[in-house]
Amino acid sequence: MTGKRRFQEQLDTLERLRYEPPQAVVAPLRKALSHRSNYIVAKAADLVREFRLPELIPELLAAFDRFFENPLKTDPQCWAKNAISLALGALEFQDAAIYLRGMRHIQLEPVWGGHSDTAATLRATCALALVPCRSLPETELLTCLIELFADKEKSVRAEGARAVEMVGSPSAALLLRLKATVGGDEPEVLGACYNGIIHVQGKAAIPWVSRFLAAADDAAAEAALAIAADRSPQAFAALHERFLQERDPWFQGILLSAIGLTRQQAALDFLLQLVRTESPHAEAAIEAILRSMPPDEIIKQLESMVSGNPRLARVFATHRTASS
Repeated sequence: MTGKRRFQEQLDTLERLRYEPPQAVVAPLRKALSHRSNYIVAKAADLVREFRLPELIPELLAAFDRFFENPLKTDPQCWAKNAISLALGALEFQDAAIYLRGMRHIQLEPVWGGHSDTAATLRATCALALVPCRSLPETELLTCLIELFADKEKSVRAEGARAVEMVGSPSAALLLRLKATVGGDEPEVLGACYNGIIHVQGKAAIPWVSRFLAAADDAAAEAALAIAADRSPQAFAALHERFLQERDPWFQGILLSAIGLTRQQAALDFLLQLVRTESPHAEAAIEAILRSMPPDEIIKQLESMVSGNPRLARVFATHRTASS
């Protein structure tokens, strides 16, 4: 039997375990976690997570430690370490040292023209798993997480902001405000900060986040979506006020989409009025309504409203198809 065929049979054996009762999978998964292949171990760790088998935590830890040794050779792409960290987090394992090790790991692998860091997902996963660890006082936890705001990978910076949000304290909100105020980062990262601030501080933070709408750029679009996610009258009021002041057509469309996502009756009434009066913003309002996944009666009302206007009827048909 060739090595390739044997490897595929081992993968098939693991896949068949999905259909076995939990008590029948412990022994084969324990054996798979000791395999030299990082891909086999990753698949086994995924199954440990799915079956929720805390009795295999020692084997997960042993494998995690093993794949830090000569990691470019033993665990290219961090497949094993990624899957193991996910499994440990799902099993609510709370040894902070394990996650701190993963959170600080950088794995530069050769690619055409240089090197690429393949450990970004590992750092982000470990940051999120670190938050529930009760052994770390809040100040120490936030001190560790704030390091991720300087990570070279934007995905890690964004997940770092979400991890800070999970802390959920006034201190965490202040760190997110500081990061948002300093700015100068990718929209996705700033968006994670805006979302976190509103999630931690609630409606009281909407006026503060609204200040970033004035830029009318990609980061401002993230701020609009963060405000919309609060789904409150205050969210609609803030977005509506900015819309009335806005002159940039692209950002007007963003604001209308965000207004629809607030799911407020006042927001729906406003959007329907734009369509009813055949406003210059009627097309964007139709799209915003349909994106908000309205009930069937609203869709029928909107369809009836545009039936006499061929241009708006085409817009409705196009976006109705896209949203269904």
